[in-house]
Amino acid sequence: MTYDRLVCANCAAPVTEGRCPVCRASRERMREQEQGAFAGLSPAMLAALLVVLLAALALLAHQTV
Repeated sequence: MTYDRLVCANCAAPVTEGRCPVCRASRERMREQEQGAFAGLSPAMLAALLVVLLAALALLAHQTV
């Protein structure tokens, strides 16, 4: 969920405007969550990485048998 559609319960304004301390704190918290390890990757890239990981695991399992 993005914070551009959230409305603050404290001041009833959009959180993106940051009118009150509650809005600003919520906005910063959501920005930090967006900065995760895989935040910059597209869903297609994540799927490709998953396929590569599964292929590597299958190869490892095949070699140990």
